[in-house]
Amino acid sequence: MENRVNGQSRQKYLGDKGLVVFLALLSAFVPLSTDLYLPALPMMLRFFAVSELEMNLTLILFFVFYALTTLIWGPLSDKYGRRPILQVGMSAYMVASILCALSADVYQLILFRILQAAGGGAAAAVATAVVKDVYRGKKQESVLAVIQSMVVISPAVAPVLGALLLRFTSWRGVFWTQALLGAIVVAGSFAFQETIVFKNHNANLMRMMSRLGVVLKNPGFTLLLVIFSTVNVASMAFISSSSYIYQDNFGLSSQTYSYFFTFNAVGMLLGPIFYVRLAWRCKRFSIINACFIITIVSGMLVCLFGKRDTWLFAVTLLPATVATSAVRPPSTYLMLQQQQKDTGAVSSLITALAIAMGSVGMILVSVVRWNLVLVVGWINILIGVLCGGAWLLATKAPYLSKIRKQS
Repeated sequence: MENRVNGQSRQKYLGDKGLVVFLALLSAFVPLSTDLYLPALPMMLRFFAVSELEMNLTLILFFVFYALTTLIWGPLSDKYGRRPILQVGMSAYMVASILCALSADVYQLILFRILQAAGGGAAAAVATAVVKDVYRGKKQESVLAVIQSMVVISPAVAPVLGALLLRFTSWRGVFWTQALLGAIVVAGSFAFQETIVFKNHNANLMRMMSRLGVVLKNPGFTLLLVIFSTVNVASMAFISSSSYIYQDNFGLSSQTYSYFFTFNAVGMLLGPIFYVRLAWRCKRFSIINACFIITIVSGMLVCLFGKRDTWLFAVTLLPATVATSAVRPPSTYLMLQQQQKDTGAVSSLITALAIAMGSVGMILVSVVRWNLVLVVGWINILIGVLCGGAWLLATKAPYLSKIRKQS
């Protein structure tokens, strides 16, 4: 029965619904706890009396090591199991969060943020792998939609929550809050029961890491990985430039900006939900095609009308926001289906390349600052054309013939 949880993977303590909640928390955990401290950066800059570059290293190096360690945790979870990797990684994150709160200077903070990233990478690497372990067919896509909703909404919500926290506490309190989040996930990791049946205890570490290369040699998986990871360029380009667009370009206050950002953030949340509803009536292939077309049209509308008014920009960009978010569940599902083994390695590569391509979007809007509204519009057009075109070609490739059947 494709829609049932695997019998050997039933959760005695979490239960079926509790497992979905736990997986959603794992997926939202790192972006939520990371972006939670963004509103505190100016306060921390003054406290440590350092340059913006030094302070920004606490963010930049976090993402670098988060992506790198994700590639390690995934294969290790194939070797030792999902549960022990979660327990070790989340415990390390919790301890590192406490050390961040106790930091005496910015260099200690940078070091402890790197340790945070190293531990937090386990959450992202294991969450998607567990979905593949436990669920099948439409149920797998539905759970992926819940997880992807949390992934896209948490970076949008976290700064707002961080700003609220700073009304009652200092920047140290924000890191204590992260430690509390870590403790909750650690408790969940001990309640969580193992979902992988066959483990490679006899394989050495280098052999397990080499499985990343084995997975990448699968042309079907790698082609889809590149196509759908590149979609993150458009999403992160908007997220990282939104404050400049709304506050500098349109002259909004920080409070009003948060309302407009929330408007687009709702689109990020609705995308996966819309996909699940449509997936019962429409073919996966058709929905993905429509998402790329909507992204292109939305980008064109942003370029034509987005500069005129705040609401026009928000409304014309919303379809692209929903579309790029809606494509996440089916794309993740299809990537998982291309590789039947090495699920941890597959999950790691999906997460790591998504982070890398998202960083490209952040860099683009940082370098090209002449008119950010047009930049965001053109990025959506180009991503829609390039990724949509590559997707159409991919579905005709011989080694991806089963995509047509699955879609």
